[in-house]
Amino acid sequence: MDAKNILSDLLRRLGRPSLEEASVIQWAAPVISFGDVFSSRVATLGLNPSNREFVNAEGQELIGSDRRFHTLTSLGLDSWSQVEDCHLDLILESCRGYFHGNPYDSWFQALERLFVDAGASYYGMFADACHLDLVPYATTTKWGALSTSQRSSLLSESGDVLGLLLRQSEVEVIVLNGQSVIENLKVIAECSFRKVPVQDWMLPRKNSRGVEGFAYTGKLRRISGIDLGREVSLLGYNHNLQSSFGVTSQVRQGIQKWISNSAMEVFC
Repeated sequence: MDAKNILSDLLRRLGRPSLEEASVIQWAAPVISFGDVFSSRVATLGLNPSNREFVNAEGQELIGSDRRFHTLTSLGLDSWSQVEDCHLDLILESCRGYFHGNPYDSWFQALERLFVDAGASYYGMFADACHLDLVPYATTTKWGALSTSQRSSLLSESGDVLGLLLRQSEVEVIVLNGQSVIENLKVIAECSFRKVPVQDWMLPRKNSRGVEGFAYTGKLRRISGIDLGREVSLLGYNHNLQSSFGVTSQVRQGIQKWISNSAMEVFC
């Protein structure tokens, strides 16, 4: 199944009651990738696209040069049932060209620094990194505020897409941004991890010992029943760099160094 067929299938799934009940933004196109997954050797992995990829701080749809991805409005459609090949091409191009437009840099630059020393990047003419999500649908409510049943529905309804994309790609390393990503990947994937405490990644707390840091390494073979046809290396850490409270520059630099060094070992 190529990218256009994957996207077309995702649009058809949008009408399912389970996705409507899971707080999916129905007028927003699914995001199969941030950047070109098919030319990448590194992929960062998150939970699902932020609503801020589609709306501003006031909740209004992004328009003009601020727009990042397509919506029913931007495509001039009343419903996704009206989608034609030309619309699919536009949606896919917005995914491939994400980092050439108006990327959410306040989020992605923190991830970019993780592997830039390994010679990979989201940005530029020769970009060879992308971002993927476990679920390609943006939701009105942040992942952590969704109910257990809503999260389960999102993973079961669309978790296979990650496997379909990776199977066609040449991605060698997937970087898992935080404990929640690691735990939710385990739900839909055939993977195992080695978990190692890292003393230098401890997050300080005034009234307690602190929040311990852990490094995760593993291999990925199957996702939601999709055989990747190879093993993909997994590198993860339990602190979410953008949202974990108290992530110091020292901890961030330590994680960056470990990710870059580990990725270079895979590439070699």
